[in-house]
Amino acid sequence: MRGGRVAVVGGSIAGCAAALALGRGGAEGITVYERAAGRLADRGVGLAVHNARYAELEAAGHLDASMPWVRLVRRRWYVRDDTAANGPLGREIAVMPFPFRTYNWGPLWHALRRRVPEAADFRPGSAVEAVEVTPDGAEVHAGGRTERYDVVIGADGYRSAVRTAVCADVRPEYAGYLAWRGAYPSARLRDPELWAEDECGYVVFEGGHLIVYRIPDGTDGGHRVNWVLYTAPPPGLDQGLQTPTSLPPGTAGDGLRTHLAYVAAELLPPYWGDLVRATTHDELFLQPMYDFTAPRYAVGRALLMGDAAAVARPHTGAGAVKALQDATVLESALTSTATWSDALAAYDAARAPAGRVMVDLGRRLGRALVQETPDWRTLDRTGLETWWKQADGTGAFGGRELTD
Repeated sequence: MRGGRVAVVGGSIAGCAAALALGRGGAEGITVYERAAGRLADRGVGLAVHNARYAELEAAGHLDASMPWVRLVRRRWYVRDDTAANGPLGREIAVMPFPFRTYNWGPLWHALRRRVPEAADFRPGSAVEAVEVTPDGAEVHAGGRTERYDVVIGADGYRSAVRTAVCADVRPEYAGYLAWRGAYPSARLRDPELWAEDECGYVVFEGGHLIVYRIPDGTDGGHRVNWVLYTAPPPGLDQGLQTPTSLPPGTAGDGLRTHLAYVAAELLPPYWGDLVRATTHDELFLQPMYDFTAPRYAVGRALLMGDAAAVARPHTGAGAVKALQDATVLESALTSTATWSDALAAYDAARAPAGRVMVDLGRRLGRALVQETPDWRTLDRTGLETWWKQADGTGAFGGRELTD
């Protein structure tokens, strides 16, 4: 299929991947609207990609070995146990294989941005106010201008303007807990030899858990410490996060920071509590847990991908993977059909079911790891492995395999 003007709303990882897929798939006019005017590459938090999913995405031309990454091979589960023999890391419950690559969001975005076709019109600082979709095209309203396209792609995250236009009744639902996140240079880490560079730490406590892994720093081959802590805030301290929003770095209120300090001091083993406390206020941000999935990923001449189509809680270990898989399937749909209608229908048939599986997995893992946690102190390796198999269910952790 050749020709057609396409608007991509959103220029982050999903949007750049969509533009690349469109270029390879034959679209001739590609415009990318990105609301942020600054450098997206400055974002420095981490994400992880399962090795098997990496192999698929490398074959699809979205990832490659030149993008800075850190190799993980195992994850160790710890729980606080104040018995002196257990040491500062806490009691080790189990060790499991963890075949993942970790990335720094900013450098990964920059690598994908370089792959956007040169002919594409990438417009930073262009916030889309509204989208109107018709049976034969779409109108995008941004910056006082209205432009018409043959197709519009919503890659604009969980507050998607494109999704609002085609699925106005689908809104993210607050799960009742938050993710505190931080990332900082590994030189700040005390006693780094206690935590191997190829290991991910899962530190569990009643009502939540902490995940810690290293990511590239994006400059000189060094590393950053990346951590995510999930737990519910005390009543009244959610800062209005039940509605779709987030708290950027440096904006968490005193109450939330006090609660984080309590978790670090009283619920985490000393080493991991110190690791969290080493994060400065300007490096700390909060991500409320929401989930939803649109009933259809293509409606008329609008297509949804990434978090605009479905938000699965990060417990799945597959957020970026899903967005890149969406782009891979979009390219395949474009190159194997003769019309836009057929291409969008093929994409919808392939990706909507996959999104539902990942959202269901995120909810199940959220219950197991945060909302209905077991008594961690009673678990040994066998008990934890049995519990994890039940929590993972379909074995989709890290992302589902792409099929032909």
